[in-house]
Amino acid sequence: MSTATQIAATLDALQHKGLLRLLTCGSVDDGKSTLIGRLLHDSGALADDQLATLEKESRRTMPQGGLDFSLLLDGLEAEREQGITIDVAYRYFNTAKRTFIVADTPGHEQYTRNMITGASSAEVALLLVDARKGLLTQTRRHAFLVNLTGIKDVVLVVNKMDMVGHDQAVFAAIRDNFAAYAAEIGLPRVLAIPVSALGGDNVVNRSATMTWYDGPTLLEYLESVQVAPYGAASGLRLPVQTVIRPNQDFRGYAGTIAAGVARVGMSVAVEPGGRTSRIKQILLGDRAVDAAETGRAVTIALEDEVDVSRGEVIADSQSRPPVSDQFTVHMVAMSEQALMPGRPYLVQIGTRQVGAQITHIKHKINVNTLEHTAAKRLELNDVGVCNIGFDRAVPFETYADNRNMGGFIVIDRISNQTVGCGMIVHPLRRADNIHWQSVIVDKGARAALKHQKPCVLWFTGLSGAGKSTVANLVEKRLAAMGRHTYLLDGDNIRHGLNRDLGFTDEDRVENIRRVAEVAKLFVDAGMIVLSAFISPFRAERRLAREMLAEDEFIEIHVDASLETCQGRDPKGLYAKARQGKLVHFTGIDSPYEPPEHPELHLDADHELAESLADRIIQYLVERKYLE
Repeated sequence: MSTATQIAATLDALQHKGLLRLLTCGSVDDGKSTLIGRLLHDSGALADDQLATLEKESRRTMPQGGLDFSLLLDGLEAEREQGITIDVAYRYFNTAKRTFIVADTPGHEQYTRNMITGASSAEVALLLVDARKGLLTQTRRHAFLVNLTGIKDVVLVVNKMDMVGHDQAVFAAIRDNFAAYAAEIGLPRVLAIPVSALGGDNVVNRSATMTWYDGPTLLEYLESVQVAPYGAASGLRLPVQTVIRPNQDFRGYAGTIAAGVARVGMSVAVEPGGRTSRIKQILLGDRAVDAAETGRAVTIALEDEVDVSRGEVIADSQSRPPVSDQFTVHMVAMSEQALMPGRPYLVQIGTRQVGAQITHIKHKINVNTLEHTAAKRLELNDVGVCNIGFDRAVPFETYADNRNMGGFIVIDRISNQTVGCGMIVHPLRRADNIHWQSVIVDKGARAALKHQKPCVLWFTGLSGAGKSTVANLVEKRLAAMGRHTYLLDGDNIRHGLNRDLGFTDEDRVENIRRVAEVAKLFVDAGMIVLSAFISPFRAERRLAREMLAEDEFIEIHVDASLETCQGRDPKGLYAKARQGKLVHFTGIDSPYEPPEHPELHLDADHELAESLADRIIQYLVERKYLE
C-alpha cells in the first residue's frame, strides 16, 4: 500500500471515529491540568518530542523527580509562574475507540468567563474536586454553569485521593453531597470516580490501592459514554456566514449547519422574511455532495434568485424557526463592567449582530443556595434571569433546543469587549402582540408645516457648566424666529416622568433612556428639541443618537472645568457632595465621560452664555435646519 493510500485510509478512519468534546472545570488547584496531562501520557497520546520536552521541563518544576503533567496544558508564561490555569487550553488526542477535544479551563473565580467559553461547545464535563477540601463555592458555581450551558453528562472526579489515604468514606461523602446538589439544579447524569492524577490511579489504569471502587476508569467511561443528541430542534438550520459570488454564474451561501440535514432538492425558507426556494447544490469545500448534516461547514446554492444576507437563516420550509425580538434569558456577567438595564449593547447571536437592551432583571441566582434575589445590575460572574429586547426580530431556537440558535454574547458598544453571555429561555408573548401602526401624516409632513428640520440639540456637561442656561437662551431665540421647540431639562423631567429614579448608575441609564424616547417622539412631531442633561455616559448618549436619523442628533458639549463648576455651584450640590450628603454625584464620586466627537464643543470656562448660544444658532442656520 502506498504512503498516500495509507494516509487517506487513516484520515478516513479518523473521520468516522466518534468525536467527544470534553470540559475540565472545578475550583483552583484541584488538579485539572495534571489530570489531562496524565490522561494524555498514560493513553499513549504524546509524541516522542512532547515526552522529551516534558521530562526536561519537569526537572525544573519537580526536582524531587517525576513528571509534571500540568506543563502539557499550562501554556501561558503567567500560568507557569503562578502554577494555575488562566486561559482555556485545548488539546486534541485519540485512542483506538474515539477522538477527543479537551478544553482545560481555569478555576479562579475571576476567570469564570473562560470556563463558560469552554463549556459552550462541550458535551461532557469533568468536574474536579480536591478530596481534602470537598465541595467549594467554585465547585458549585461550575456545576451550575455546566448545567446552564447544556452539558448533561458530568463526571465528578474526586482527585488527590492519595492525600487522604485513599479513604472510601471521604469519597462517599463528597459523592453524596454533590449528588444532592446535582438533583437540586437538575443535572441528570453524574458519575463519581476517585482518582489520583499525580499517581495515575483510575485515570487510564485501574488503581491497585482503591480496590473498593468497582466502576470504570476515567478513560473507560470516556470511550464508552453515549451522549444524547443535543436539543430537540427539528429541520434544517443554516445561519448564513457569508455570501460567495466568485462570478456572475454562481451565488452561494456559506455557513455551518446548526441543526438538521441539508439535501439537494429540499424546499427551504429564508428567515426572517419567509422567502422560499429549493437547494440546487451543496458544496463541502470544492466537492459537491447530495447531503450534509449538523456541524458541517457548507456552501449552498439555491434554484431561485433569492436575496439572502449574512445573519439570516436558511431553514426547512416545513419546519421554520420562530422569529422574535424580545426574550426571557439566562444571563451571565463576564466583565468587571456591570450589565445594566437600559444600557445599549450589541448582541452576537449566530452569525447576526443586533442592537439590544436588557429591559428588566427579574432576579439573580445564588449558586450556593439557589436562592433568587432582586438585582438592579449583574456584576462579574453573576447569573441572572432577564428580559432582553433586540432592535430587530431574529430567527432563533430556545437554548434547550439548539445551542447555536439560542445562545448569544453581549458586547459593549464603546470598548467592543464581551461583557456577558445569554441563553434564550423563551420569547416574550407580548412581542407577538405589538405591531407598528401606520400613520397618514408623517414626520416630513409635520416638519414642512413648521418650516424647519426637526432635530435634537443634546446638551451634555458637568453640573454647573451652563447647559440649561445656554439651552434656554437658544430656545428663546428660536421662539423669536417663529420656530417650534421644546426644552427637556434634567431637573424638570425628574419632577414628573422620572420622579421614581435616583442617581445610581442604573437610574442614570434609565433616566437618559426615557428622555431619549421622549425626544424621539418630539422629533417625529417635527420639533426642534433641546435636551439639557448631564448624561454622563457615552453609551447612553450613543443610544439617543442611534434612535434618530443620522442628521437629527446634534451633540453639544458644554465644557467647563470641575473647578469652574464648583465655583458656580448654583444649586449647592457640590458642597453637599463634598460633605458626603449627596452620593453618586457626577464629577465627585461618579464618573463623567466627555464626548469624543461632538458636533459642537463649547468652551464654557472662557465664553459667555450669550456667545455660546449664538454659535448654536449659527450652526443651525448654516446646516439649513432653519428655512
